[in-house]
Amino acid sequence: MSTRQANEYAPEHPPRLRWAQHAPEVYKAMVRLDTAAKKGLDPKLYELVKIRASQINHCAFCIDMHTKDALAAGESVERIVQLSAWEESRHFYTEKELAAIELTEAITVLTDGFVPDEVYERAAKRFEEAELAQLIAAITVINAWNRFGVSTRMTPGHYQPGQHQ
Repeated sequence: MSTRQANEYAPEHPPRLRWAQHAPEVYKAMVRLDTAAKKGLDPKLYELVKIRASQINHCAFCIDMHTKDALAAGESVERIVQLSAWEESRHFYTEKELAAIELTEAITVLTDGFVPDEVYERAAKRFEEAELAQLIAAITVINAWNRFGVSTRMTPGHYQPGQHQ
């Protein structure tokens, strides 16, 4: 095998379906919902929540997008890298961010059928009610985006920061 062949990347897979083109009203509604959900939230916190939910849901497209948007918003590479292991890397985040990340996981993974009271209460202590409502909306919206991205196998790697804003 030549050196060139050994260093070639795997081929990029095409998306299964360009859902936004076939359901443009749904896409536009999702964009409006996303815009409404992020109002009043710190942009870095908002992106950390989106990245964490996308990691859990294995949405490569959304991980790519929100990592780039987080970097553009001034987030550090170190905090983004540590996010997948946040429980062991708590010292990288504020208590408010930790409450948001933990709430993100609880809402994203509903295997027990509910968000534990202690997780909700930690978030409720760190966020005013209006901000908490926005946070819950943002977590819900990214989970919906993840389902579109994963089911249609949207291709990561081509997004530019701010492209879909």
